[in-house]
Amino acid sequence: MIVLNNHLGSVSISRNFFTSLIGSAVSDCFGVVGTNAGGMWQNMVEFLPLLKKIKNGGKGVSVRFTDGKIYIDLHITVSYGVNVASIVKSIQHKVTYVTEEQTGIKVGRVNVYVDAIKS
Repeated sequence: MIVLNNHLGSVSISRNFFTSLIGSAVSDCFGVVGTNAGGMWQNMVEFLPLLKKIKNGGKGVSVRFTDGKIYIDLHITVSYGVNVASIVKSIQHKVTYVTEEQTGIKVGRVNVYVDAIKS
């Protein structure tokens, strides 16, 4: 849960909101086949059927809130034959724009990890 305080009061935004917002923005980008589980917790959820019930959206999306900024890690699979550097740059720009436009919170960094290339 991310809590923002201002002169009108406080606003709480769940991490699930961020992961679904960012996951939706990433899936709309050209050349992205899908997202991959990133981190130990998401890998465990992938393989244990009991944990799938508590699985939240945003597979492959990790969000941290530090010093008033959001730091985002993405794990993706891209299509074979596309320019990976341009896809990554496009994803970084789109995720930054969508997140800042929808929430008003500055994005510190978007790290994109290309885990696989699919034909």
